[in-house]
Amino acid sequence: MYTSYFGLKENPFNMTPDTRYLFFSPQHSEALNHLIYGINEKKGFIVITGGIGTGKTTICRQLLSILDKSVDSALIFNPSISEMELLAAINQEFGVKSGRGRKTKKRYIDALNKFLLGNFSAGRNAVLLIDEAQNLSRGLLEQIRMLSNLETEREKLLQIVLIGQPELEKLLISPSLKQLNERIIVRYTLTPFNYHQEESYIRHRLQVGGRDNEAPLFSSQAYRKIHSYSGGIPRRINVICDRALLIAYSRDSTVISRKLIREAAADIGSGYLTGKTNSGRKRGHLLLLSALIIIILLLLTVMVKRETVFDFFSNTNFFQWNR
Repeated sequence: MYTSYFGLKENPFNMTPDTRYLFFSPQHSEALNHLIYGINEKKGFIVITGGIGTGKTTICRQLLSILDKSVDSALIFNPSISEMELLAAINQEFGVKSGRGRKTKKRYIDALNKFLLGNFSAGRNAVLLIDEAQNLSRGLLEQIRMLSNLETEREKLLQIVLIGQPELEKLLISPSLKQLNERIIVRYTLTPFNYHQEESYIRHRLQVGGRDNEAPLFSSQAYRKIHSYSGGIPRRINVICDRALLIAYSRDSTVISRKLIREAAADIGSGYLTGKTNSGRKRGHLLLLSALIIIILLLLTVMVKRETVFDFFSNTNFFQWNR
């Protein structure tokens, strides 16, 4: 809607995980390098975690686009399934046929093992990627651990990549998953952008979107306000910038100011007023609670002192001495 007005060929702040827009911040480059290393060196288990909207899925798609042709891949993006459905989905992604007859776990695993052994003999590798892995049940995670047992005397036949939110790490350290957690050799946690990385990210997306005008579209104060509201999370940055451009277009404005960013964030709703705003609210609530506790303690102290004084006069027969 506003693309041509701002000299763009397409919307640079779409929510879809388009690898053309992947911005290689130091942390995103490291995450991708961890994935490539773990797969090429056949480390077995790799875990990548990060908060909502930090770019995990985009990195996953980028990985699939650059994998060597000798690597077969299977991507599971809906892990809220049963153990049998998971095995069926993995075999389907790899193009493995389980043959006729009743479908059982053994039949699925045997067919997968045969495929992986053939891959190994042909000098090929295989990687299983599971996105949104924090939604995996303990039963599914145990099933995945069993798949890691498919190996030769020298190396793993299947490289397994678990990609999920921080809850995944909390799940993996539970006592019931100790065996699985100990097998994870490669780990990396994606962190939000700092202010300078965020500014570079926005400029990068505008450039990929087709803007070649050297005149700045966002003011320096606008960049700071975006960082304040987004907390450095790419998905939130996209939403705020998209709304700000729409507001600017509707008002025939050619520069995104700090005020426009504030209006965009307010227009989106309190769900995106994160970072300093929410932390400020939390601090305010804590201060109010602390003040109430102090008042209560003072009142209790006064009451205790009054009781002590009263007991003193009663015990010393003060009123009898003054008759």
